[in-house]
Amino acid sequence: MIIAEQKSLEELSKMIIGCKKVMVAGCNTCVAICFAGGEKEAGILASVLRIAAKKDGTGQEIIEQTVQRQCEWEFLDEFEDKIKDCDVVISLACGIGIQGLAERYPNKKIMPGVNTTFLGFPVETGVWEERCAACGECILGTTAGICPIARCAKGLLNGPCGGSQGGKCEISSDTPCAWQLIYDRLKEQGLLEVMEEIKAPKNWSKSSGPRKIIREDLTIGDSDKADKGKKES
Repeated sequence: MIIAEQKSLEELSKMIIGCKKVMVAGCNTCVAICFAGGEKEAGILASVLRIAAKKDGTGQEIIEQTVQRQCEWEFLDEFEDKIKDCDVVISLACGIGIQGLAERYPNKKIMPGVNTTFLGFPVETGVWEERCAACGECILGTTAGICPIARCAKGLLNGPCGGSQGGKCEISSDTPCAWQLIYDRLKEQGLLEVMEEIKAPKNWSKSSGPRKIIREDLTIGDSDKADKGKKES
């Protein structure tokens, strides 16, 4: 899932200076799971901003609304009634959702309420680790389900570097060497010979943007596409 961290209150407060009506827009999917921008976090942030506005005497009106996802048009439409009277929107969605909201309501000032960090996995409560770099050329089938692009500090494709010592990466004693993990799992599976296969240099053009995927069997007609375009707020 996409992992994000909420920006500091100081940074968020600067975004709404001079604005009379502010909306905090939550997203109840990825950022909700990592406790950065779901309904609960949107409510807390809105309450904090209301307290700050009252204390500073700015008279700002702070409203809030959370939708299931900000990365799909149908959910973004749910903001329409409330967003039309707002001067600024603080979106707590990931960078994808923020851009979707900005495209849907191009006349509104949309500000990021979180810093989108990586594609990760919740290894334990309150701890997320980067597991995927969305490189566009997955090799997990030959690396025992462990991604060396995301989990190796150097993104090496053919075994560990000299900085791997005792199963740890040279960048930190708390960071396991991805290739040690790969070796251990392949050994357990009885497939160490897989490591002897030299992998060709990675085609990084597949991870350069902007990227786009089109499924012809799922696309809609041109007239319907037009209806899905930008909407004036």
